[in-house]
Amino acid sequence: MAAVDHEPGAAQAAQAAQAAQRVAGAIDCTGRATREINRAIRAAVDAGQQDICVHNPGGRHNLAVGLVEPVSIRFDGPVGYFLGGMMDGPRLRVAGNCGWSVGEDMLSGEIVVDGDAGAAAAAALRGGTVVVHGDAGARSGASLKGGLVLVGGSVGYMSGFMMQKGVFIICGDAGPAIGDSMYDGTIFVGGRVDSPGSDAVVGEPGDEDNAFLTATLERYGVPHPGGFKRITAGRRLWNFSKKEMGIWIDAL
Repeated sequence: MAAVDHEPGAAQAAQAAQAAQRVAGAIDCTGRATREINRAIRAAVDAGQQDICVHNPGGRHNLAVGLVEPVSIRFDGPVGYFLGGMMDGPRLRVAGNCGWSVGEDMLSGEIVVDGDAGAAAAAALRGGTVVVHGDAGARSGASLKGGLVLVGGSVGYMSGFMMQKGVFIICGDAGPAIGDSMYDGTIFVGGRVDSPGSDAVVGEPGDEDNAFLTATLERYGVPHPGGFKRITAGRRLWNFSKKEMGIWIDAL
């Protein structure tokens, strides 16, 4: 009987411990500096928290940078610039807008922004996925070195500048000089492409491209614009040639 009587108490203790862990995974930014918030995030990760919710981020900059653990972090409000920079593995979600350079230099993982992003979104991305459900600013996807960038709205000027690898999907319009001086990789644009950049070649996607686009948009709940244009590198900037001096002058 003693063992039977003890079981409900053990179950209650286990439930209480689980509830305490859930509370420990919640971080309130109110009245706290960025460094203190990042320390709290790292402490939660070190304590074994797999799902962390950051409340009231209040547009603070440089949150969740350099993390390398495969944890899930939700920011319950807008964040500032450089969210998730240089990270390798985590999954971040922003319930709002974010500043410039979200996911810059990221190696792997996933960042999903429910609102808009500032300039240079996913710049120099090396791997992983950055999704912006709204619009993204100028030079988004600049120097892209791998991974996937998906923007549900439009992007600003010189997005995809000097892109080297990876996939950049834009469901809205592309600003001036899209794909300027790109070396490799693929850009898909669902809206207008009025002014492609130097050596950026506009064409049509193939069947495999269309299947990939449909599956990717469905995965992230982004509406399909109905059709896409495919932009790739003309590769005339790969090697300098005096015979094509004009294109180098235009690129510079």
